[in-house]
Amino acid sequence: MRRTIPAFTALTCLAAVLAQNASPVTLSPFPQPSSTGVIGGFKVIGKSLVSAQQMFLGTLDKVYMLDKVENNPTQINGHPAWASQWALGANKQRAMDAVTNTFCAGGNVLGNGTWLNVGGNQPVTYGGATLTSGKGPYNDPDGGTSIRTLVPCDDDSCDWTVETPMTTRRWYPTVETLADGSAIIIGGCNNGGYVNDGAQDNPTYEFYPSNADPIYSPFLSEQLPINLYPLTWLLPSGKLLMQANRATILLDPRTHKESPLDDMPDAVRAYPASAGSIMLPLTPNNNWTATILFCGGSDIDNWSTSWAIISQPASKSCVRITPDVSKAYTKDDPLLEGRSMGSLVFLPDSRVLAIGGSLRGTAGYGNDSWALGQSYADGPVLTPAIYNSTAPPGSRWSRDGLSASTIPRMYHSSATLLPDGSVLVSGSNPNSDYNVGPKIKYPTEYRTEVFYPSYYNKRRPQPIGLLSQLTYGGNSFDVHLSSEDLSGDAHNAENATVVIIRTGFATHAMNMGQRYLQLDSTWTAYGENNTAVLHVSQLPPNPAILAPGPALIFVVVNGVPSMGLQVMIGSGRIGNQTTLPIGDLPAPLGTLLTHDSTFLELWWDA
Repeated sequence: MRRTIPAFTALTCLAAVLAQNASPVTLSPFPQPSSTGVIGGFKVIGKSLVSAQQMFLGTLDKVYMLDKVENNPTQINGHPAWASQWALGANKQRAMDAVTNTFCAGGNVLGNGTWLNVGGNQPVTYGGATLTSGKGPYNDPDGGTSIRTLVPCDDDSCDWTVETPMTTRRWYPTVETLADGSAIIIGGCNNGGYVNDGAQDNPTYEFYPSNADPIYSPFLSEQLPINLYPLTWLLPSGKLLMQANRATILLDPRTHKESPLDDMPDAVRAYPASAGSIMLPLTPNNNWTATILFCGGSDIDNWSTSWAIISQPASKSCVRITPDVSKAYTKDDPLLEGRSMGSLVFLPDSRVLAIGGSLRGTAGYGNDSWALGQSYADGPVLTPAIYNSTAPPGSRWSRDGLSASTIPRMYHSSATLLPDGSVLVSGSNPNSDYNVGPKIKYPTEYRTEVFYPSYYNKRRPQPIGLLSQLTYGGNSFDVHLSSEDLSGDAHNAENATVVIIRTGFATHAMNMGQRYLQLDSTWTAYGENNTAVLHVSQLPPNPAILAPGPALIFVVVNGVPSMGLQVMIGSGRIGNQTTLPIGDLPAPLGTLLTHDSTFLELWWDA
């Protein structure tokens, strides 16, 4: 649709827009990245103090890593460190004391910004052998019932705190943040092993902050032996999708009702098959409807270590399910090669990075005759791949322009998105204790890399007007883009989006709590100076779509993201979140100067 109006009208509208944005608390835009990257490739930025079995982004500048207790060379408080902090800007690290054994713990972030790390293993001594107390050489108290919390900081004043313990032991538990900012802690076992068994199973779930005794889950009990780290997502319905072994259910955390969905086709996806899994972007176009993608894993039915599991090819299968809509799985484009233990990480442009893992075998390690060293996997996948959920079927996976890493990322590796849109990759340690040397094919790995996506070296948008806190519903806000942000063309406002990413808690080929949500928005573009204003809606008025707590916000123009800024989703507290009516957005509007300064020609897509 096209029409003409006097030129002053557009200028008056712009002044009004600027005036309306005076009251909200806004974030200052980040500068451009401080260095260039190896596009489509990797750069080693240093060695971590501990092997990053678990990893998360706590602030814009701080990444936190957790290891199992082992004989790491870095010491703290008279024992080996198994936790650390990495300052991204200064590229400096400090050891931290996680106190109890964090081996194969679960984690997530709460609605108040506190990070939770739950469960773990018994005290150990050299070689990973268990002890009855934590008085051995590693001075590591039992972590099986531990709840550890951390409030991230940028001044190095924060450390892990051990809270009142759980009443049951949980090794390999899943943690998912709920709509009120609390967390559900799901499953696990008492003492461990390659897979679970009935003698040590803990087929229950509980909540943090604690509000009741653990609740029995028939689903978890029935999925032995593959029910550790059950793959779990909070859905917009408020229910949880849970997947373990070949089965899938919806769990209502309020009524505790379990409703079966269709069985998982093609392969086992949960640990130790360890497929990559991710909830695809929640967008206005799909009405923020959750679809979960599973890729890889292993088609194994015999989970005994009496045979050479390391020879089992990993699955190439990818399937997806939209559980609030249908019980059924549908096939998606397969991986470019089979992959176990591959991590799926969101990029700000809505694509998904698949990184790490192996062609054969599964997660786990042991002293079996067929193991490679102690590794139950071989054939590292060194070249990443990119998945585009909006591409036509048959063309969703690509590795065009991507190059290989030189570092195998096997069992106990992790990856997380950084605020500059790169991806930090660290860890790998299929060993019972610290194990390095030229003859060790898969050693305890400390080398830490950054992967640089295709947009990394491009000039980044520097939007003005992003809010520090977003609500569930409420009035829209305006974000201003300069001519440079739009590459000198106001038409590019049509291709600008505002997205929120929860980067999640990375461990064991999962990023617990990872989400990608696009806010609804329209735009007013000014052809006279090639600038634009994005009119941005608050979050949908449903906290189950995106749980409260800290997240990154990006403005993406033509596939190039701004630097991410940290925002608080919701009230910043644990508890029921306020929901408000959604404010109206103006229709998209663009003004292009034609002929002379007397009239402007308007164009828009309503």
